Amino acid sequence: MGVVAKRSSMTFYSDPQDQYSHRVRIVLAEKGVTVDVIDVNQDQKPEELAGLNPYNSLPTLMDRDLVLYEPNTMMEYLDERFPHPPLMPVYPVARAQSRLWMFRIQRDWCDLADTIMAARTKESVNRARKELRESLISTSPIFSEMPYFMSEEFTLVDCCTASLLWRLPILGIELPEKSTKDLRRYMNTLFEREGFQASLSEVEQEMMNA
Repeated sequence: MGVVAKRSSMTFYSDPQDQYSHRVRIVLAEKGVTVDVIDVNQDQKPEELAGLNPYNSLPTLMDRDLVLYEPNTMMEYLDERFPHPPLMPVYPVARAQSRLWMFRIQRDWCDLADTIMAARTKESVNRARKELRESLISTSPIFSEMPYFMSEEFTLVDCCTASLLWRLPILGIELPEKSTKDLRRYMNTLFEREGFQASLSEVEQEMMNA
């Protein structure tokens, strides 16, 4: 008789293509959390999702009676609920700085990626692609000092950057080798992590071949 797997108390409704679902899956994998991941097509959402989440949006995380539907809130909750390994600094000043980095990554990079993926007009896509590429190139030198994003340790900030940087091929962004060697080293460091590899959906595993 086979061993019956213990059912997780946590359910994660995830878009297997989406950078925001991915960043939360990275945290779940890094923490080794037992979770039921339900891959959801944006056009075919399960009926129960609307009852759980007033915005009927993805990702959505359910932990017993708690339902969260904002990715960064999920990430911080998971870091506090499962404190090892810690993915946020201990001290308030450093924690605030990390949150500010996450805000800037959203404004400077992730919003542009969203514009490219939305593909509303060719002009908007080309403008966003050019701006994102130039921003990544100009940021590359900051990765020369430390292995992770302004840190010696892997943090929630890196979860945000990893999910975005993995998508560069499908965003149509090629980085020049000479001027982005530090950024490329950082990307390799992220992508080689066991937690990152475990976080990838089948769709995401194909993205590097885009």
